[in-house]
Amino acid sequence: MGLTGQILLPGPAATGPCLALTAPISFWGGVDPRSGRIIDQRHPQCGLGVAGTILALPGTIGSSSASAVLLELVHAGKAPAAILMDAPDAILLLGLVVAREMGWPTPPALRLAAADQAPLAGRSLAVAADGTITLND
Repeated sequence: MGLTGQILLPGPAATGPCLALTAPISFWGGVDPRSGRIIDQRHPQCGLGVAGTILALPGTIGSSSASAVLLELVHAGKAPAAILMDAPDAILLLGLVVAREMGWPTPPALRLAAADQAPLAGRSLAVAADGTITLND
């Protein structure tokens, strides 16, 4: 299976297990920026960590603070290896832009339809710099 995501913010090639969320998430109050764990008690993946994963987001719940949480995740070394988004979230992506301006390594962010994300759950993925997504298992 080969997919290609639309590059929203470029980054280095990345590999990791795909954490495909089954519900939208708010990074503000939903993800602990120190541990990288999902802390929203109502979220189906509560307790799982986003660090080092290919994080597939079927949607986000907006908050102007989401960019700060993602920035903190990058700074703490707890960010996803790559982010796949059903729809671009400019506020969330701003966190990656600021991290890049600070000189910190940032994960790539790509647009990939939620319907294409779901079958990737739990699979080992490689995301190439050109947006190509391949299965490693």
